[in-house]
Amino acid sequence: MSCLLTCFSSCCASLTCGLCASVASGISNRSARLAYCGLFGTSLILSWILREVAAPLLEKIPWIKSSGTHPKEWYQIQAVLRVSMGNFLFFAVLALIMIGVKDQNDRRDSWHHGGWIAKMVIWLLLVVLMFFLPDSVISVYGILSKFGAGLFLLVQVIILLDFTHTWNDAWVEKDEQKWYIALLSVSVGCYLAAFTFSGILFMWFNPSGHDCGLNVFFIVMTMILAFAFAVIALHPAVNGSLLPASVISIYCAYVCYTGLSSEPHDYACNGLHNKSKAVSTSTLVLGMLTTILSVLYSAVRAGSSTTFLSPPSSPKASAGKKPLLEAEELEEGKEKKKEAEGQPVSYSYTFFHLIFALASMYSAMLLSGWTDTSESSSLIDVGWTSVWVRICTEWITGLLYTWTLLAPLFFPDREFF
Repeated sequence: MSCLLTCFSSCCASLTCGLCASVASGISNRSARLAYCGLFGTSLILSWILREVAAPLLEKIPWIKSSGTHPKEWYQIQAVLRVSMGNFLFFAVLALIMIGVKDQNDRRDSWHHGGWIAKMVIWLLLVVLMFFLPDSVISVYGILSKFGAGLFLLVQVIILLDFTHTWNDAWVEKDEQKWYIALLSVSVGCYLAAFTFSGILFMWFNPSGHDCGLNVFFIVMTMILAFAFAVIALHPAVNGSLLPASVISIYCAYVCYTGLSSEPHDYACNGLHNKSKAVSTSTLVLGMLTTILSVLYSAVRAGSSTTFLSPPSSPKASAGKKPLLEAEELEEGKEKKKEAEGQPVSYSYTFFHLIFALASMYSAMLLSGWTDTSESSSLIDVGWTSVWVRICTEWITGLLYTWTLLAPLFFPDREFF
């Protein structure tokens, strides 16, 4: 019987290894970006699962509980931070290794696109090893993660600005009436949604009978920003577009909502406090979805944008000035195939991996409520730290977008988006 079990386990192991090998070998240069996104998504799922089930196990590990008795929330945060730290180290090391890669002749270019079996093993080992570190090291990482998460939010805003300007330019370049009508329709729709949503926030977070001046201030500032975006964008001196302004406005309204919904469940001005668990879960899902979309967009955009994440030597960086391939060069297909390996890389591998490293820190803060143990373990991303992080993110988004509109007036010789 034991022999049969041994054979069965050996077969399962060989089949698993074979499956991983086939998946890894099937990852091409183009799909490598999506493979990194898949690995990042796996870490998020693992963090979420361990947050729910690993607390009783961590309580039995002596080097984790060495600093004394801790509540359940502390062990949940430890589980999330340890997975995040392993993920962060994996992408941070890749970012360091890829510094200076400029063309496909560099050996590290093949490291970026290949070696997936080794990468999966290394990633898994790093995550496992993090559970052997003392809690003092993880505490330091938790502090650093707050700064890294803030930096990721800044990058996320830049990605959003890049997306809105690219969307607007793509429709304007078509130079057809139907696309201009579509631009106007989407812009007006986004503005109506932004102001309608802001009105709903007044009902949810300014209940009658309570002095909720802080919440009112946050919501009014959101509406003022939305109005200011339209005024500045449509000013003749700026010559901007209403579409980016409307998209940024509705994003600011969403960020304001996530900030207000993160207020403590016992705060009287949080009109959703009776549904704190459902709201915190929905906020987490939306936050995770935004994070994944930001990382996925940066991964795909890195391979197709003319400027985003592209190093100065990249052909992508100068694609808007002259064609990448002349007509004569296109006819010399055979010669181009021989020289293909020497072509410059299309985007910065270092910055690409750095986005994933920062996203690992941000996802840890999202799942751990910014390492706040004062709230119930059933509530995620709830507390005043989360509130102010969200609100500051909204204001920084407004400042950055305003800067993209006004910067060409101050620096006419430079290009912005």
